[in-house]
This record gives sequence, structure tokens and C-alpha cells, in this order.
Amino acid sequence: MSKIDHSLFGTHESAQEWASEPCPQCGGKLQLRHGKHGAFLGCESYPACDYLRPLKVIEHDQDVEKVLEGSECPSCGHALAMKKGRYGLFIGCTLFPDCRYVADLNEQNSEEPACPACRQGRLVARTSRYGKRFYACNRYPDCRFVVNDRPLAEPCPDCGYGVLVERKGQVLCPRKGCGYHREPHITSFEPESKS
Repeated sequence: MSKIDHSLFGTHESAQEWASEPCPQCGGKLQLRHGKHGAFLGCESYPACDYLRPLKVIEHDQDVEKVLEGSECPSCGHALAMKKGRYGLFIGCTLFPDCRYVADLNEQNSEEPACPACRQGRLVARTSRYGKRFYACNRYPDCRFVVNDRPLAEPCPDCGYGVLVERKGQVLCPRKGCGYHREPHITSFEPESKS
């Protein structure tokens, strides 16, 4: 008696669906093939016939995690939904791909400080292609100011630089040569004493 369940490894059940289908372009036989994006069906007379069909159909509704009730897209007025993308969770319009509005989950209701380099733009949160968060001027490419730590909208008391940054539990001045640092302002909550 074998301990291996061969039904887990067989493709006979799914093969029956497409095995009898002819190629819609040339009438040839379809074969199961594997590529870098997964399995697909291709014509056996390739390269003369270039017909292919993915086995898994990707629909836009599969990335929706939850529709946010009472929310409204500022661009088109439809409801917003929490979605899953290649860089994590985000809030986007349910009318995608017609409306491409996207809001970032990580920086909701945060103040965008003015850019200290050009003094015209704002420092906005961005994500690199490697998934690392950084803050850059929204006037890019005219202004190329970038800072890796979260900026605070308060000037440095020592040198007068336009922003301070929060790094590893301390507030620092990002300007080279200025050694200003302090502890962040923490609003302490003291529970009421029962007397």
C-alpha cells in the first residue's frame, strides 16, 4: 500500500477540459506548457501558430480585500476599496481600470512638510522598487531632494534647516555638519487615580 496520494500530483481531471479542444487559430492540438508566469495552453504547431491561453484567468475583482462603506473616490465619486497589490495593501477606486485613484494606507492624515531645498514643493512618501519607504519632493525632477527618514514640519533650532527627521526614536537635523538631536515630544497619558 502506497502512502503517496497520487491524485494530488495528477492533472488528468483538469486535462480532460482542454484535451479535446482544437486550437482556435489553426485547428491543431493544444498542449500544456509552462512559462515564467505559470502554466498555459499552447498550440503544438508552434512557432507556425502562436496561439496561447493562460490556465488561470486573472480578474480585477480578485485583488479587492474589502469595500470601504461610506467612502467616496475624490476623482469619480464611486466607492473605495482596500486592495492588495505588489507593494502591499492600498486603498483604490472600485471603478478600476476606468478610474486609477490610489490612496496610501501608511501615510493617512499626515502633514506633508515643505521641501527645504526648493521651498516650493512638499515632501511626500514614496516607495522604492525594493519596497523601502523614502520621502521626496513632489516637484521631481525639477527638485531632487530625498530623505530616507520621516520628515517633521519643524525647522532645526540650531541651524534653521527647513525640516527635522525622526530616526530610531530620536529627532535629528538631516543637514550634514549640524549635530542637533533631541528626544521626540511624547504626550504622556496618566490614568485617573481612583480615590
